[in-house]
Amino acid sequence: MFLNTNSHFSLRYGTVSPKKLLQLAQQMSIKTLCLTDINNTSACLDFIRLAPSFSIRPVVGVDFRNGAKQEFVMLAKNNQGFQNINQYLSDLLSEKEYTVPYRAPSLKNVFVIYPFEKHFDTKLEAHEFIGVSIENVKRIPFSIWKNHTDKLVVFHTISFQNKRGFNAHRLLRAIDNNALLSKLPLSEQGKESHVFISPEELTRSFEELPEIRINTERLLEQCAIHFDFSKETPNNQRSYTSNEALDYRLLEKLSYEGLHYRYKNPDNTILSRIKKELGIIKEKGFVSYFLINWKILKYARSKGYFYVGRGSGANSIIAYLLRITDVDPIELDLYFERFINLYRKNPPDFDIDFSWTDRDDITQFIFKTFQHTALITVYNTFKYKASIREIGKVFGLPKSEIDLLSSGNYRFDQLDKLSKLVVIYSKEIQGLPNYLGIHAGGIIISENPIQYYTATFMPPKGFPTTQFDMVVAEDIGLYKFDILSQRGLGKIKDTVAIVQKNHPDKPPIDIHDIQRFKQDKRIRYLLKHAKAIGCFYVESPAMRMLLTKLRVDDYLGLVAASSVIRPGVANSGMMREYILRYRYPERRKEAHPVLLNIMPETYGVMVYQEDVIKVAHYFGGLTLGEADMLRRGMSGKFRSRDEFLKVKDKFFDNCKASGKPENFTKDVWRQIESFAGYAFAKGHSASYAVESYQSLFLKAYYPLEYMVATINNFGGFYRTELYVHEARMHGGIIHAPCINKSFKETVIYKNEIFLGFMFLQSLEAKTIQHILIERSENGIFTSLNDFIERVSISMEQISILIKIDAFRFTGINKRELLWDAHMKINKVTFEAPKMTLFKTEWVSYKTPTLTSSDLENAFDQIELLGYPLCNPFELLQESFSNPLRAEHLPRFIGKIISIEGYLITTKKTTTSGGKQMYFGNFLDYDGDFIDTVHFPPVAKRFPFRGKGIYRIIGKVTEEFECINIDVIKMERLHIIEDPRYADSRTAQKIKQQVL
Repeated sequence: MFLNTNSHFSLRYGTVSPKKLLQLAQQMSIKTLCLTDINNTSACLDFIRLAPSFSIRPVVGVDFRNGAKQEFVMLAKNNQGFQNINQYLSDLLSEKEYTVPYRAPSLKNVFVIYPFEKHFDTKLEAHEFIGVSIENVKRIPFSIWKNHTDKLVVFHTISFQNKRGFNAHRLLRAIDNNALLSKLPLSEQGKESHVFISPEELTRSFEELPEIRINTERLLEQCAIHFDFSKETPNNQRSYTSNEALDYRLLEKLSYEGLHYRYKNPDNTILSRIKKELGIIKEKGFVSYFLINWKILKYARSKGYFYVGRGSGANSIIAYLLRITDVDPIELDLYFERFINLYRKNPPDFDIDFSWTDRDDITQFIFKTFQHTALITVYNTFKYKASIREIGKVFGLPKSEIDLLSSGNYRFDQLDKLSKLVVIYSKEIQGLPNYLGIHAGGIIISENPIQYYTATFMPPKGFPTTQFDMVVAEDIGLYKFDILSQRGLGKIKDTVAIVQKNHPDKPPIDIHDIQRFKQDKRIRYLLKHAKAIGCFYVESPAMRMLLTKLRVDDYLGLVAASSVIRPGVANSGMMREYILRYRYPERRKEAHPVLLNIMPETYGVMVYQEDVIKVAHYFGGLTLGEADMLRRGMSGKFRSRDEFLKVKDKFFDNCKASGKPENFTKDVWRQIESFAGYAFAKGHSASYAVESYQSLFLKAYYPLEYMVATINNFGGFYRTELYVHEARMHGGIIHAPCINKSFKETVIYKNEIFLGFMFLQSLEAKTIQHILIERSENGIFTSLNDFIERVSISMEQISILIKIDAFRFTGINKRELLWDAHMKINKVTFEAPKMTLFKTEWVSYKTPTLTSSDLENAFDQIELLGYPLCNPFELLQESFSNPLRAEHLPRFIGKIISIEGYLITTKKTTTSGGKQMYFGNFLDYDGDFIDTVHFPPVAKRFPFRGKGIYRIIGKVTEEFECINIDVIKMERLHIIEDPRYADSRTAQKIKQQVL
């Protein structure tokens, strides 16, 4: 008889999870339960999936409200009714500012229940009812419904578990209304009585009107909904061509057509692999999945878009032949069963990366091409800091106290009562869904309309988005297509275009000629010496250090390094062991022969996800399906914890039965456990390595063009400043933006690089557009007067351009130009300049003779670009005289030294004892890297104090040819006083002395 139940997916309202609702219902012997979240169907499918395990028959619908005011509840009689409700809700949510109407529309196979408080006449449709709460039972004899009880049903709302849940609800409502808790209107709250009560108590409340209870039971009996969660058949679009047999013939045809593009002389190994894969793909029903991906990427190639197909899909030769991936699974001996096997119900998984500038067009193409398409949502939940801050605000705490609580640096017993309540109730809402977001790249393409499964909403991106997440989608057999974006591909694409423009005499670059890149000596040199700044996935300090330690100079070595760097390998202690076995072959003899036999390529060390499957299969005696279940469970992608534990138990039982020593088995399990959650599939690492090789090729042969593209794509691991520095280190001459030579993006002329206007802080896009259009249509600017006459610009905007010295072509000091501009421009310009027959005659006057220094220019650059274009060491207050440089450090191993470095980046980590330590990355005076280690006592005593130049005192250490400084002491050095304000401060001091 419970027709109106809200879970915590009634966002910022309900406080109980769907599973907990079912548990509570089971405890009270409730046999049928309705889930009706507020304007939301996120939990419906999961509720339907879980309900049978609690011996409960599920009914689903939606509680339609305006704010907290309930208008009506819709219940689905069956699956068609559920689809109709979803469609209606989707239409509502697609409006920017929607209002739920007073009266519900008539939908087939849908019941509508209005709260008793709503005023209707007694003329209701057959599917419409009035819901009577316990509080309203006694009002029936005095209402218009006293002679129409056939239209009344029991209507007890459930939104919380108990008083504590109600208190959390009030906090959520205050957060949603951006109001102090003390000011929250009652109209925006539920009632404390909206908790579970026993069916017996509910029946007693209506014992004088038993017909109402009978009406309710009769209504519930008419509701039945069913979905198949067995995953035996995917619910994605089943056919690409509308004929499954034709689909298979097309896939077979495309595969063999791609054979000669990929292999010059295909042998029997390749041909048998193709036949094997095609058979499994057909048997598992994934033919259309491959063809849809092929169609998307065919369109991408037609538009000249760069992309990388990665994930476990790289294990498939069919994906390689269809140009979905660029990884040869035969060359790398990739484990196809990691991708698809007959035991695995989950689908193949392609992650397709596009340039961040191209992805929206690809998404648009998918929505136009395939009928039933939607983005997938993610549940953005309340995290610790957000919970503290939001509850602190509704309690009215001052910002300083909220900052203290959110930092976690407090003792609970020393807090006042209000602060304690903030901490206590923040734990109540932590983990609750806060709002629905968009998955990074997940798209579903369904056989049925999306609304058959869920309602959709319309986020700012403008594409319909499901209300359930990828886990629920997989449960129902809707497998996502991952259309992702990354800046690395944008850099590659832009570099190719820049090279063609800057070197018109050179032949076009074939960036897909990976086989040639693998043999290139320049690339091998960059890899071996870790000269990879700007290059995809290999530029971070940790990765460059690993490349040095492994002496990587080939493709397979880079594939391994791409996976070894992951936390799982490092945390298990096996990264160091892998390095030792890689560098010193005699060390490989220490590997356990069983593991060495399973993983000879990686010397008995687990490096790839496939290694987990291999070890679980060959060492633990699990089937391939069980081994993959084990891997998925550890990586958090598997739904059933119980099934995972059964497989774990079987692993240990099998090892014991086969006579393996218990301690050895536990050690192997520890390696699996610490590794599996973070490991890459080998095909994933290989895909990354392909993109790394492409960027390394461009860096090796066109370093300046590659750095320009990197800057224009907003860098990578580091700030823009470092990429500007890297360009300078490769012979680039760096210029601040120039009115006549710069564009929105950074540009290069031979070896001269002009930074783009878009990197100037506070320079408006419309200003940039006006400058470029005018220059394109009427030629370069000849003077400041010429510029002012032709471009509509405010004083604030032209000040930015003058300060950055964009008018240096005039040969006039920028201080004089500023003075001149102030005389000729109003503070705000509202009208664009109009072309006249005669040029404006400017009033002639003499500006004072002013000067500006290089140091002033540097501080203007720091203000407008975020960094100086000179060597930052030139800005030190004390004269720099230390001759020690990074290149000298190998001569001082084991010794204490003092060296100065300009801070580039830091990395915080936690020791096994829970203390914080840091790794630092600096540039010395000559621009070479210094790497530092800051152990907990030093990190606490000598913390980083932001950007700047530090004097570092520490001990030089060396491991596998990597030089570090174990810091003993560190201080940030003072820079000179800003010369732009020195005169005014001096004048102020004199004035104070006089007064």
